[in-house]
Amino acid sequence: MYILMKIILVAVPSYLLGSIPSSFIMGKIIRGIDLREHGSGNLGAANTFRVLGTKAAFPVLLFDIGKGFIAVRFFSTLGGAGFMYALLAAFVVVLGHNYSVFVRFSGGKGVGTTTGAFAALSPAAVLICFGLWLVILFVFRIVSVASMAAAVALPVAISLTNRFLDSGTHRSIIYLSIAVALLVMYKHRSNIRRLKEGKETRIF
Repeated sequence: MYILMKIILVAVPSYLLGSIPSSFIMGKIIRGIDLREHGSGNLGAANTFRVLGTKAAFPVLLFDIGKGFIAVRFFSTLGGAGFMYALLAAFVVVLGHNYSVFVRFSGGKGVGTTTGAFAALSPAAVLICFGLWLVILFVFRIVSVASMAAAVALPVAISLTNRFLDSGTHRSIIYLSIAVALLVMYKHRSNIRRLKEGKETRIF
C-alpha cells in the first residue's frame, strides 16, 4: 500500500502537468483558433507553428519541454529517492501530453515533452538527438521525419553515451526510451500515411 501511494504521488501530478495543453491554450484561448480543426489537427508545437507561426509556436515548445523536465526532476522526488520514480514520471508526463484529460484525451505527439523528460534523465543523449533532428530537418525540410528519426535514435544515443562518455545513466532508461520511441511513432501514423502519399508538408 505504501509503494502504491508513492506511485500515485508521482504519477498523478506528472500526468496532470503533462496534460496542460499549451498549444490549445495558445490557439483557442489566446488566438481564438482551435488547432484541432486546422493544419494536421494535432495539439503540438509543430502544428502551432504551421497554423499560427513562430511567435506562437516557440513558447508552446518551451512549455512542453519544460513540463517534461519538471516532472522528472521534481515530481519524481515525491516518491522518494528511487530511480524508478523518475522513469515513471517521464513516461506518465508524456502520456499526459499525448492524451490530455483537459481536451478529451487528445493531445500532441510527445516529441517536445519527451525531449524535456530525457533532458533530465540523459542530457548528453538528448543533445545527440537534437543534432540529428537539426540535420534531418535541414536535409528533408519535414518536421515529422526529423522527429521520428530523433525518437528512434534516442535509445541508441543513450547506449552510446553510456559506453563512450561513461554518463552513468541507468540501463533501464534505454528500455523506457524504446517504449517512448514506439509511442512517438504510433502518434505519427497519420504523418507516415501522408509521407507515403507524398502529401506531408515541408517547411522553409
